[in-house]
Amino acid sequence: MLIFATFIVLIGFTITHQPSWAKLQTKSREDWILDSVGLLVQGLLIPILQIAVVYQLYRYFLPLPQGCLHLPHVATFLLSFIWVDYLYYWNHRCLHSRWFWSLHQVHHTVTDMDVLGTSRNCLWTSFLIIYLWIHAFFLYLLNDSTGYLIGVSLTAALDLWRHSQLAIAPQSWLFRFLSPWLILPQDHAWHHASDSGSRNYGANLKIWDKLHGTYYNCDAPPASLGIPTTLTLTQKLLYPVIPISFNDVTD
Repeated sequence: MLIFATFIVLIGFTITHQPSWAKLQTKSREDWILDSVGLLVQGLLIPILQIAVVYQLYRYFLPLPQGCLHLPHVATFLLSFIWVDYLYYWNHRCLHSRWFWSLHQVHHTVTDMDVLGTSRNCLWTSFLIIYLWIHAFFLYLLNDSTGYLIGVSLTAALDLWRHSQLAIAPQSWLFRFLSPWLILPQDHAWHHASDSGSRNYGANLKIWDKLHGTYYNCDAPPASLGIPTTLTLTQKLLYPVIPISFNDVTD
């Protein structure tokens, strides 16, 4: 419910915010297809696979009994929002390595921060993102997954937000409160900058980027977003392996 509500609010902002609406109107047919397919995969197919396939595989192959992990709600929330976030930080850096960049590069063809482009990716990229596997794993192990699912929902809602143009004014009290620890849309915009994406890999928390030297702080937006590519629509969806010139294929 939180994820759906966040998506609706951000779509409403995009429609009513003149600069965002103007950019949305210039979106190409190919980008509309990529973004629509990506949202369907991430919002519908992946949750179904987590429950109908991955969860069932854990039930069949994992020797640990289902629901054997008894933790309070706060602990399971922190497990999802912090510990899994750290795993994702490294997962994201791996996607920027020379071995996996070809499958992740489609996400960086986004040229405007746009909530509709949140899940733009090759169809196979979602299988390389730990959320598919780790969430089903903990849903299997946890006796009560309420806190964990709240963390999952909040992470997904923040993912939508940080891909939008709904940035917080740097002069506001909310910015001063959130900026020291939370990845904001302006932080993630620099990850999508055209010159390089080798920074700001975190999803929820900035501590991982600060800890490992990949954090970049700048209140001003980057000059341009997105990378050039000669991939066709079919290649972007199914087989994006044509090498492109981009200086972030290594860390």
